[in-house]
Amino acid sequence: MAKSLGKGLGRGLDALFQDNQGDEVVEQLRLHTIRPNPYQPRQEFEEAALHELAESIKIHGVLQPIVVRKSVKGYDIVVGERRYRASKLAGKQDIPAIVKSMTDKQMMELAIIENLQREDLNPLEEARSYQLMMEHLNLTQSEAADRLGKSRPYIANMLRLLNLPADIKQLINDKKISGGHGRTLLGLKDTETMQTAAAKVITEAMSVRQLELYVKSLSDQPVKDKKEATKPKFLVKHEQSLKERLGTKVEISKSRKKGKIAIEFTSEEEFNRLISLLESAGR
Repeated sequence: MAKSLGKGLGRGLDALFQDNQGDEVVEQLRLHTIRPNPYQPRQEFEEAALHELAESIKIHGVLQPIVVRKSVKGYDIVVGERRYRASKLAGKQDIPAIVKSMTDKQMMELAIIENLQREDLNPLEEARSYQLMMEHLNLTQSEAADRLGKSRPYIANMLRLLNLPADIKQLINDKKISGGHGRTLLGLKDTETMQTAAAKVITEAMSVRQLELYVKSLSDQPVKDKKEATKPKFLVKHEQSLKERLGTKVEISKSRKKGKIAIEFTSEEEFNRLISLLESAGR
């Protein structure tokens, strides 16, 4: 049985591979037999950095083997996709690799941890990493936070970025606004207002704090009515539990004869994520 990958990022990738330390053999594998990790959370590979690495590989070769898993047709990359991509750019036919035996869950977690340890994921890639881990390993936000050595509020705040409209997510991917700007924009009521505020951030080079003040000036929150203030404790408890589990706003209301659970989403991607979570919970 495969050993648990353990808690926290502090142990490092070397510790995570300790099961097979005694039989590590570096092999030369044909690049065409290798495919990228299907669980790779990184969506963007900076072209300039890849070409720089490719030039280094042309001169010095690949200094650190990639890690792969045997698959039905060839191999899947576990760790080292940048080296794989750069080797292809360098015109190489082979790459040094260590073949490991591991489950899909181990493979996915290692890919996420490797990228998080590099600390150069953009905010949305980081958020998707947490989302993938929670969905595939069936973890709550608290469990994911404990496993990664982070706080639950930090994980929750990162996941909130996935609720942003697609065009604002693209601004984050393009580094025109930060993840902090994105989270602040979520305080606005509708997509159009978010887009207007995001454009203002760019044109006026607003800091996150300046945006917070701007959003506050726009907010016109109605005072909670008595019915909201007296919501039964058990509804509040389950409402909070669902918010944590789904990573989005959830509202539960109840009348004398019926009740309603409202789950908020702001994009098709977010809708599909929530459906996936709900379907997996029902299995």
